[in-house]
Amino acid sequence: MNYENPLIVQGDRSLLLDVHAPLAEECRNALIPFAELEKSPEHLHTYKLSPLSLWNAASAGFTADDAVAVLQKFARYDVPQSIVMWIKEISSRFGMLKLVPGPDELVPSGKTIQAAVNGTGAGGSELTEGNPDKVIEHFLYLTATSHAVFKEIAANNTVKKLLTVANDIQDSQGDVPGYSFKLHLTDRGTIKQLLLQAGWPVKDEVILQDGEPLDVSLRDTTLSGSPLQIREYQKASARALIGDKGPGTGFGTIVLPCGAGKTIVGMTIMDMLKTSTLIITTNISAVHQWIDELLDKTNLTADQIAEYSGESKTIKQVTVATYQVLTWRPDKEGPYPHFAIFHERPWGLIIYDEVHMLPAPVFRVVAELQAVRRVGLTATLVREDGCEGYVFSLVGPKRYDVPWKELERDHWIASAECIEVRVDLPVTQEIDYAVASSREKHKIASMNPDKIPIVQQIIKLYPEDKILIIGQYLQQLDEIVKITGCPIITGKTPNSERDKIYDDFRSGKIRVLVVSKVANFAIDLPDASLAIQVSGTFGSRQEEAQRLGRILRPKERKSRFFTLITRNTVEEEFGSNRQKFLAEQGYEYKIIRYDGEESIGEGI
Repeated sequence: MNYENPLIVQGDRSLLLDVHAPLAEECRNALIPFAELEKSPEHLHTYKLSPLSLWNAASAGFTADDAVAVLQKFARYDVPQSIVMWIKEISSRFGMLKLVPGPDELVPSGKTIQAAVNGTGAGGSELTEGNPDKVIEHFLYLTATSHAVFKEIAANNTVKKLLTVANDIQDSQGDVPGYSFKLHLTDRGTIKQLLLQAGWPVKDEVILQDGEPLDVSLRDTTLSGSPLQIREYQKASARALIGDKGPGTGFGTIVLPCGAGKTIVGMTIMDMLKTSTLIITTNISAVHQWIDELLDKTNLTADQIAEYSGESKTIKQVTVATYQVLTWRPDKEGPYPHFAIFHERPWGLIIYDEVHMLPAPVFRVVAELQAVRRVGLTATLVREDGCEGYVFSLVGPKRYDVPWKELERDHWIASAECIEVRVDLPVTQEIDYAVASSREKHKIASMNPDKIPIVQQIIKLYPEDKILIIGQYLQQLDEIVKITGCPIITGKTPNSERDKIYDDFRSGKIRVLVVSKVANFAIDLPDASLAIQVSGTFGSRQEEAQRLGRILRPKERKSRFFTLITRNTVEEEFGSNRQKFLAEQGYEYKIIRYDGEESIGEGI
């Protein structure tokens, strides 16, 4: 028992962190690999231990003993014995089920013929020469470490339709591993996804296929004339993904703050693997940024890089596509015609940029593409729909993470101050708000017209800053544009005009820019130093993190992130939820009660 320690470990698997204790910052960083932040008020932050958080930690080599040691080191009171046992039990599940290579078998073509035509990487089967009635079907073994686990999986109605008991099967490759099921290669991702939902993470030890070779390497000096220096944490994250290229390596998720150079990490992985690469990102501006970065920092030429979007649909050795074009289909019930891009070439690497945004339809394809090396890049794995487990099972577990404040301390990202400005709802809207539905309450509070004068005052108060004004509702943003005269980018802005406005902002021709949520992700505006969030998407934590990330590129001046909130409305609650992830990273929100222009300047 040590009353100076910051952590209280409770029997319900919650962890209370006293942020005022001497070791609070060190403890927060130690918790990040294996615990999830739930609440972050002023004095005590609440973390939760969950199976997924422990399995993510185990996949990165962080053992149950490591987790227990952290709790015991920082705990104010004795760690409950039940918690220690639970951590060890749950963590031990990772590795109790493994996927290993199985046999290749000749089977009647029948329904598998189309898969064979699509290629072995996609369908898991291939045509045989001289025998059109047969195809070679590729199988895997799902092995259990104990008979009890084997029996539990065999009794699971959800997964057993994909599995065949294989204990008594002999094949040309030798004995079948004990306690095994046989499954089709094409079900590799689906079975991992279903078993994770059942509480059994699968350790995938099937060797990945090599893709089409590509001579890609990073330059020593960029085309723009600057020396290219890869930071140590960028190298470490790439190494963590690739490993020794043996079983269980080559797939996973890398979590780094916005502004920390995730694109550089992706290109470093390309340099290490030297293979044809498909890059999928969030919007057309991000596609163009990826292509510009590849041309500037690698030896690739324009002839080797293709854009696959609504504007251009070509495929080359390196292809950059958008999630939007991949998930487009002519009718609601029809197929996704652009999914064919995944099978168009023997890709050796797929990069999922902003992987937390991975749309549900793409998850289906990712379930197929388990033989391809793949990496998800993101600033936060938080998903409001609770589908973090899909990323874990289909793209891969978290391989590398680093605290935001650690990179800020080392000056790799900008220091930032978060300020919440609370403003009253106009008296004329109080009745409308009182009788509105929950969704309408959020809209009325978010579009509070008294926020606009505050925006003007902040712009006036910081004449040296390059400012982004970010919002959810186009009507509100249009009002701000009318009053300030600033340019605006929304989803309706043509791509050519959008790119020009971004370029003008980067070059300094524009100091203040209004953007809708299209600018939440994968937009590089290095000189932006102040953001004003006038409205957000309900309680989205990942959106809050991404919006702060727009101003975290390293720079001389401190960045400021203003959030405008209507007092005594649902917006206060949603705003508090949005801040949770950043609070986990060590950011504190300064609260200002707005009662005139002077209160903005005095409160900072």
